[in-house]
Amino acid sequence: MESYFYLLIAAVVLILLMVFFTFVPVMLWISALASGVRISILTLVAMRLRRVIPSRIVNPLIKAIKAGLGLNINQLESHYLAGGNVDRVVNALIAAHRADIQLPFERAAAIDLAGRDVLQAVQMSVNPRVIETPTVSAVAKDGIEVKVIARVTVRANIDRLVGGAGEETIIARVGEGIVTTVGSSGSHKDVLENPDMISRTVLGKGLDAGTAFEILSIDIADVDVGKNIGAHLQTEQAEADKRIAQAKAEERRAMAVAQEQEMKARVVEMRAKVVEAESEVPQAMADAMRNGKLGVMDYMNYKNIDADTHMRSSIGKMSEEGKEGKE
Repeated sequence: MESYFYLLIAAVVLILLMVFFTFVPVMLWISALASGVRISILTLVAMRLRRVIPSRIVNPLIKAIKAGLGLNINQLESHYLAGGNVDRVVNALIAAHRADIQLPFERAAAIDLAGRDVLQAVQMSVNPRVIETPTVSAVAKDGIEVKVIARVTVRANIDRLVGGAGEETIIARVGEGIVTTVGSSGSHKDVLENPDMISRTVLGKGLDAGTAFEILSIDIADVDVGKNIGAHLQTEQAEADKRIAQAKAEERRAMAVAQEQEMKARVVEMRAKVVEAESEVPQAMADAMRNGKLGVMDYMNYKNIDADTHMRSSIGKMSEEGKEGKE
């Protein structure tokens, strides 16, 4: 029974020791003291209570102290609680310190919390990056398409990383500058002979304003001739004019046909009226003779005139037929 009691006590002590060393990072505290970082064991326990992983604060602090940076544990812990990456910020500060770049901890923390990679930004400040634009298509004044690919060498501007535009803005502005420069050229040959004209013009526009980068140079990687856009547009315009002219001609033809049909209808109407009037002539003559208003001699003269008229009409038709036969 006594041995069982001692085993129980030993188990309880072992469990308490395990809980103690799990909750209290003694080994981390010893590593900090060995590295010259003065931190109390109670501070590490307080981090546990604040749900802060002590190793993610102490290890970056050890690197910062060894690199000669004047950081304290409160700065690192506050940045960790804000959701930042403490290790990346410390690495960026060390890289900036080695490269003699002025980068305070507050600015580095703000850049990290803004979602940008502060370490990559410091590396880009030391080693500029080359951004290649996609093929930019522009048309010169002579109507010839020119395709240009440019390489933009940029360096990160740490002072404008917070709130500054990214690479997409740089590419868009360079593309706009290329289109403007080529479009203002009198001929595509001028662009092919002097491609550096595009670089000088675009670089002088201050395209890096409001961005997180500083443009160091713009180099034209490739210039190629595309389609004859001017001739294509003229062909399309001519085709459109042709269709408009055809539509107007069809409209005039339709109007002429309509007018012709209208005239034919009028002629038929007039002939009907003439026939109707002629049908009333015999009745009118009979009434006139019956009433004594028309004599026999008058009627004979009328018949002579009518016969003469028919004869003249017959002669005229024969003459016309003879002319057509000769032709």
